[in-house]
Amino acid sequence: MAAPRSCGLWSYARAMRSYMFPGFRSSWPGGLLSARLLSQEKRAPETHFGFETVSEEEKGSKVYQVFESVAKKYDVMNDMMSLGIHRVWKDLLLRKMHPLPGTQLLDVAGGTGDIAFRFLNYVQAQHQGKQKRKLRAQQNLSWEEIAKKYQDEEDSLGGSRVMVCDINREMLKIGKQKAFDRGYKAGLAWVLGDAEELPFDDDKFDVYTIAFGIRNVTHIDQALQEAHRVLKPGGRFLCLEFSQVNNPLISRLYDLYSFQVIPVLGEVVAGDWKSYQYLVESIRKFPSQEEFKEMIEDAGFQKVTYESLTSGIVAIHSGFKL
Repeated sequence: MAAPRSCGLWSYARAMRSYMFPGFRSSWPGGLLSARLLSQEKRAPETHFGFETVSEEEKGSKVYQVFESVAKKYDVMNDMMSLGIHRVWKDLLLRKMHPLPGTQLLDVAGGTGDIAFRFLNYVQAQHQGKQKRKLRAQQNLSWEEIAKKYQDEEDSLGGSRVMVCDINREMLKIGKQKAFDRGYKAGLAWVLGDAEELPFDDDKFDVYTIAFGIRNVTHIDQALQEAHRVLKPGGRFLCLEFSQVNNPLISRLYDLYSFQVIPVLGEVVAGDWKSYQYLVESIRKFPSQEEFKEMIEDAGFQKVTYESLTSGIVAIHSGFKL
């Protein structure tokens, strides 16, 4: 029995098209499904920017714009938003670190220098205390000898150094200006760099810190792996970040303050509602204390612990490269 005429025409048309356009694929009926699958494969990976879903590439750009916008008012807004408590949290981070003279610190996302300046003050005090104890043990020295020992001591930091790494030029610019105004020169360097691809060799630093920065990273797991890579064996990872409030009453008050007050402060003080709306939303999207602890362990760190501060509004996570 002969094939229907319509089928014959279709076969002829398909054969001619294949002959004339050898690279052309049929879009009916199976080709349409293939095209759809190809389109899905090509779609850029998505992530969150606050409560908004965006492509991973778009998030990096948007976060950069946020911090470029808020850089000049960043420190003032930190004081206003936290009622100054952020200073206490950062002091506690340094006490937990307890750096000794000679410590090599990498502070990531540390553009305005808050952690770096505290580190320099801390190690300088530690070094000076060590020198005084040494001099007290040598009571038989004359005052000329004591004075000479102080003069011979060129490095008041005992060999300690801090490298501040930030992806945002404006934040680094503010940090450098603060360092100049406050007289910080020795033991301090500034580097433009991405937390997900740090511009440093393996096994270089004794301590890695990141304060209120890791939640803005597109690939947190990759940033954690980079932290592990650049730390020396025995080195320590420390992260200070907003976390999950563990008191229901405080949680409700905190949400009310965060969503109703902080964006308004951002508009009034910095002229930027949207950036502070994002910062509030980004806190809610960040993993809980336990979830983040598991992510740090997955990156290769051991002896991972955390301490919740102010009812869990923030937490300090600690881990070691062993």
